[in-house]
Amino acid sequence: MAARAYWQGQIRLALVSIPVELYSATQSGAKISFRQIHEPSGKRIAYDKVVAGVGPVDRDEIVKGYELSKGNYVLLEDEEIEAVKVESKRTLELVQFVEAHEIDALYYEKPYYVVPKDELAEEAFIVLRDALRQAGKVGLGQLSVRGAEKLVAVKPCGKGLLLETLRYADEVRKGQSFFGEIGEDKPDEDLLDLATSLIDKKTAPFDAGEFEDRYAQALRKLIDTKAKAKDGKRIVEDAEEPAATGGNVIDLMAALKKSVAAEKGTGKPAKGAAKSTARKKKSA
Repeated sequence: MAARAYWQGQIRLALVSIPVELYSATQSGAKISFRQIHEPSGKRIAYDKVVAGVGPVDRDEIVKGYELSKGNYVLLEDEEIEAVKVESKRTLELVQFVEAHEIDALYYEKPYYVVPKDELAEEAFIVLRDALRQAGKVGLGQLSVRGAEKLVAVKPCGKGLLLETLRYADEVRKGQSFFGEIGEDKPDEDLLDLATSLIDKKTAPFDAGEFEDRYAQALRKLIDTKAKAKDGKRIVEDAEEPAATGGNVIDLMAALKKSVAAEKGTGKPAKGAAKSTARKKKSA
């Protein structure tokens, strides 16, 4: 089935407007979700709207509220919220250009593929794509969708463009509030050299296909097994646990040397080593 466009409109650069379509670059179909079921009857559990001390309430008695303080709310009607929604303009104007490295990874939210709407739009689309690539820049603008205004970045992506929604400044926590108590001591040079050597040996081009979601695979296997079983008996398998270290204090130098030696002993290229070890950390 053909993908459905998330947004249709035009990208504007000064006086040039380019009709485009946006398509989600990610999919959630691979994720496993659960429903709460009443075991005796096998039916799905419904959720009633209730108020403490009052009981069930009618849906038309429910309004939205913003909590100013504990138990103190500002009540808003749907009409009031609708009145302040941003008009869904069909134009994304690129108002600023920055170096890609200037945007911290914390700000990136969700990617979308951008394609020209038709053949007539292709020439201007290609000019914009190649100009961004030649300049090494990312275009910034704000996109109005469903009443909300999103900050976005646009950059070349193969034959097309990639648009990524960005978080606003007040949506990102500053790391210093968490890292403030970490000491400023410099690491031992020998330890640093060993750690760097280990990183070099495990360095390889990024390929998401090298990693697997072992938890999702195990869940699917469990679901398939339960679906085929007629008695519905409980199925539990012990998970593999890492070997105990015997305490929190370890000889870091010895551990690093052993790790480097193990990498040399495998005789495998860095990519193979990265694949076998990285999977251990890649779970949902």
